Amino acid sequence: MEQSGRKRVVIIDDGYGTYETEQRILNAVDADVILEPCRGDVTRVIAAVAEADAILVRESPVNAQVVQAATRLRAIVRYGIGVDNIDLAAARDRAIYVANVPDYGVEEVSDQALALLLSVARHTVVRDRAVRAGAWNVSRSEKMYRIAGSTLGLVGYGRIARTFERKMRGMGVERVLVYDPFLNASGAPGVEMVDLDTLCAQSDHISLHSPLTPDTRRIIDARRLALMKPTTIIVNTARGGLIDEAALVDALKHRVIFGAGIDVFEGEPPPADHPLFSCENAVLSDHTGWYSEDSVAELQRKAAEEVARVLRGELPKSWLNKWETQSA
Repeated sequence: MEQSGRKRVVIIDDGYGTYETEQRILNAVDADVILEPCRGDVTRVIAAVAEADAILVRESPVNAQVVQAATRLRAIVRYGIGVDNIDLAAARDRAIYVANVPDYGVEEVSDQALALLLSVARHTVVRDRAVRAGAWNVSRSEKMYRIAGSTLGLVGYGRIARTFERKMRGMGVERVLVYDPFLNASGAPGVEMVDLDTLCAQSDHISLHSPLTPDTRRIIDARRLALMKPTTIIVNTARGGLIDEAALVDALKHRVIFGAGIDVFEGEPPPADHPLFSCENAVLSDHTGWYSEDSVAELQRKAAEEVARVLRGELPKSWLNKWETQSA
């Protein structure tokens, strides 16, 4: 319940079972938590945040128009890692802190990438359907290849990619190639830093872990898919916009690559007639790679703690749109 004279923290996307964690943490800094689900509607967002001191957001847009409308705003905190729905520059221009939670769900997303890779490599989904339909002993009808001794390509080399690498090393991956333009070789011991074309041409398995930016949008396009081996599996648990989906469908249907494991789409949810649904060599999931009961609890707590830091006059731990300052 909102009380007069207290700070106002607005949650503009719902989706969690309870917000008791946020209420407990933010009550300690004299803030009321108001849930105003906006369902991605920027007009509703503008109305919801007009008197907010801080915003907690998942998918709804926080663009320049929203930032200008929120005259009291001090912090925007993303429930998650990617901030492509937030105008960082507009917030910086008004000295509004933008923060995320970069270290939650690392185990879960890397597990999802591994699960998708194995499902594609072992034809798990197709084989399940075949067995239920009465098929048996069809091993050579769908070729499979060993993971041990293979080459792994990682596009982006942050926390999730490194955790995924650790798990794949345990399965016997022999060589790891990394493309990350924000990292030099000294920051990636034990892997080979290469350009993206080299990674595409030489990797047996490719896993995407980059943020979505204008420079990375559709970074995997028809040309780069054509560079890949016919035995290559590509996995995307990062952002759907990293892949040209039409080019991927074409590559899958013409067996340019072996298969794909996709947890994220360019438009979510995808339409019922999305072309990827007709690709037997694709395994798909619903952008839930981040999810476990443990990761949800961790995410809500850490996001609320970032808001609390700003409202106490401190700097957020994961401050993304930095400007020169000594204090909050």
